Amino acid sequence: MAVPARHPLTTAEQLFELPDDGCRSELVQGEIVRMTPAGGAHGILAMRIGVLLSEYVEAHHLGVCFAAETGFILQRDPDTVRAPDVAFVAADRVPNTGIPAFYWPSAPDLAVEVLSPWDRPAEVRRKVDEYFAAGTRLVWIVDPAAQTVHVYRSPHDVRVLQGDDELSGDDVLPGFRCVVRRLFPQ
Repeated sequence: MAVPARHPLTTAEQLFELPDDGCRSELVQGEIVRMTPAGGAHGILAMRIGVLLSEYVEAHHLGVCFAAETGFILQRDPDTVRAPDVAFVAADRVPNTGIPAFYWPSAPDLAVEVLSPWDRPAEVRRKVDEYFAAGTRLVWIVDPAAQTVHVYRSPHDVRVLQGDDELSGDDVLPGFRCVVRRLFPQ
């Protein structure tokens, strides 16, 4: 019986060295996954969340925030590198040598994913599971169409917030609070 030939899996290092083709990519168990560029509403929302978090994190010396182009290695052999729309890493996890030029070597403490119209629920769920398996402590899935935030404290502990509900940083971002409707442009 003939076995179909498999192409070799890509490593995080190989992905990092690929020439910039203008398309964002992630690595999922050694397979390169091209990401469709985000639309305007997605970009504005990701920026608003990033600015809110970054200002709070810097004011309270909690760590560092990252934008969507930053890769986080969630798994090795085969490698998985995800790039959440916004991410936070606590200060005690930042190396004394500074921020690495390469991908962040582990999961963020907080991963924020802003949904796009073409995102499939199964793929979003897979990302949530991958983040937690790699050590992420809090995941926010932000839905611009429904103007909701799904707050995952674990893969099975989720709350859906909307309108005047208060989004909290829990113990990951102590003291951070934001009314959900403030995230969404009017």
